[in-house]
Amino acid sequence: MRLNPQIYAELLAAALPVRIETEEQHKRLLAFTEKLFKKENDASPEEDALLKLLVHLIQEYEQRVYQPEQATPQEVLTELMAARDLKQSDLWPVLNSKSVTSEIVNGKRGISKANAKALAEFFHVPVEVFL
Repeated sequence: MRLNPQIYAELLAAALPVRIETEEQHKRLLAFTEKLFKKENDASPEEDALLKLLVHLIQEYEQRVYQPEQATPQEVLTELMAARDLKQSDLWPVLNSKSVTSEIVNGKRGISKANAKALAEFFHVPVEVFL
């Protein structure tokens, strides 16, 4: 991808990307990023490059400042089910058991390696999220 230096320089001047140190900078760059996201497929190569830079800066700040806690495998499963509007019964064929499914979903049983692999394939996520 070849960038037009003048167009990219103008975008940089408008966005003023910096290593984010304050919540004000975070909000400002988030707002600019949202404008770029709205362009979707109509974004220029320069806008795409700037979007990648801004996302990197925002992620770095959020990981440094917000330090998200690691979710448990059961919490991940619960969130994935909620996001897809699934019930326990939808997982019966995946885990090959009504009782095992119920125990896992309710936190009474851990997720075995075999079940983690089956869930990862079903949800199209890395197996590590369930281990």
